[in-house]
Amino acid sequence: MTLKPITLKGALLLFSVSAILVSGCGPDDPKEGDDLPPVDSTQSGIIVGVGGEIFSIPSPIQTAFLIKGSGATYSKDILNAPSKSAQYSTNFSKALNLGIYGADLGYVTIYDQTQDAIGYLNSAKKLADELGVSGAFDTQTLERFQKNLGNKDSMLVLVGVAYRSSDAYLKNNDRSDVSGLVLAGGWIESLYFATNVYKTKPNEDVKHRIAQQKSSLQSLIKLLTPFYSQPEYTEFIDNLNDLSTVFDGVEFQYKYEKPTTDADKKVTTINSKTEVKITPEQIESISQKIKNIRSQVVG
Repeated sequence: MTLKPITLKGALLLFSVSAILVSGCGPDDPKEGDDLPPVDSTQSGIIVGVGGEIFSIPSPIQTAFLIKGSGATYSKDILNAPSKSAQYSTNFSKALNLGIYGADLGYVTIYDQTQDAIGYLNSAKKLADELGVSGAFDTQTLERFQKNLGNKDSMLVLVGVAYRSSDAYLKNNDRSDVSGLVLAGGWIESLYFATNVYKTKPNEDVKHRIAQQKSSLQSLIKLLTPFYSQPEYTEFIDNLNDLSTVFDGVEFQYKYEKPTTDADKKVTTINSKTEVKITPEQIESISQKIKNIRSQVVG
C-alpha cells in the first residue's frame, strides 16, 4: 500500500506510526460509524510478550496526560526536531527515533498543537516507510484516522486499533528487534519529558511516574538483551544498565489499608497505597543519565 504525502486533512499516520508505543489494552476496536468512547488517560501500559515472557511498559500517552494534568505548559523545546529525521541512516537509529517521534506526536496532540504535529507526522512517516512499518496499516484503518482528525479522544482510541495491527505485523514478520527499539525510544522520550517537567514544576504524581520506571527499565533491558551481541545494541544496553543502577536505590513500600464496601451499591473500594521513596539526588541523577542516553539517540 502506498501512502500519499501528509497534509493536515490527509494526516493518515497521526497515530499509526506511534501506535506501537501505546497500549492495545483499551476499548474494543471501534467499528465504522460507531461513536468512539472517551479515551481513558489512566489505561494500563503496553503489554508485550517476547520469548514466553510478558513485559509491561507505561504508554507515552499516559505520561503526556500526566504532564498536562500537572499544570505544566506546552514546551516545544523538549521535543526532538523533525528535521533530524534525515540524519538517521541505520535501522537501529530509525527504530529508536520512530519511538521518539511517536512520543512527541502523543505529546503535541494532548496539548492540541495540530500545526506542530505536521512536522512530526512527516518525519515519523519517513522513518516508518523506511522501516517497512507503514505496511501494517490497512486502508480502512487509515480512513478512520482521516475521518477523526481534530477529535482528540477518538484519535487516541484509534491508537489501540493501530497498535494491534502494527504489533501483529512486526511479530508475524519476525521483527521483534524493531518493535523493542520503538518501545525503547518512546520510553526514553517519556522519561525525558517527566524529568524535565519535574525540574520546573515538582509534582508528586510526576515523581511517582519517574520512580515507576524502575520496573519498566528492567523490562526493556530484558526485551533487548537477546540482541546484545550486535554492536549497536551493546553500548545502548550498557547505558540502560548504568541507568538501572541509579534506580536500584528507589524503593516502594506497600501500606495495607482495609478495603471499604458499600453494600447498597455493591462497590468495594481498595484503600491500600504504595509509597515511593526516591530522593532529589536520585531524580537528578536519573535526569542526567536519561538526557545523555537521549542525546546519543537523537544526535
